[in-house]
Amino acid sequence: MTGLAGSCDVVIIVDVLSFSTCVDVALGRGGVVLPFARRDREAQEFAREVGAECAGPRGSARFSLSPATLASIRDGERVVLPSPNGGALCLQTGSVPTFTACLRNAVAVARAAVELGRRVLVIAAGETWPSGTLRPALEDWIGAGAVAAVLPGPMSPEAEAARHAFEGASADLATALRECVSGRELVDRGYEEDIEWAAAVNVSASAPLLREGAFATTHRAARSSDAV
Repeated sequence: MTGLAGSCDVVIIVDVLSFSTCVDVALGRGGVVLPFARRDREAQEFAREVGAECAGPRGSARFSLSPATLASIRDGERVVLPSPNGGALCLQTGSVPTFTACLRNAVAVARAAVELGRRVLVIAAGETWPSGTLRPALEDWIGAGAVAAVLPGPMSPEAEAARHAFEGASADLATALRECVSGRELVDRGYEEDIEWAAAVNVSASAPLLREGAFATTHRAARSSDAV
């Protein structure tokens, strides 16, 4: 991962359900998010060291990978957000400027990224099966395509394919997210609201940029206490 990122000027990590969406929601309300790879005792200890609250499992903690929980974050409040997919990838890019993007802020992130360099690497985070093996994630492929659709200049065949996936799903993104494997898992667990937050397209002006281990924003997002 570090070697691949090192050949680019900017990296954009896309984890639509739900790390990147959570980051966007939190930053839109003035919060600060520190990504962490695993939800374990080390994450809790790290949160204590940096004066932050550690997100926990959905349904059992104030903050979690459910985007709605991040809507209650207070201005300036810090949260450690463990994520084995998007969060872990964000910590593997070395010194290359790293954004995280979702459908909510695809345009804002793409525009902010090209201000930092012409060679932009967009990574669809993917997911894991219960066995722990990696699997593709349609929602992240679509999200990567939403970013690619805004980036100028030539793009790889993979980026072109992702752009076409986004354009093909754009007529009803909520349904695409709800019926993909990750979406069905969330619905089955009672978290269909997460999909509503994630399926809102370009409602945010936030461009979350990783600085010193934490996500801040290059453009202050419009605050809203009730917008999904």
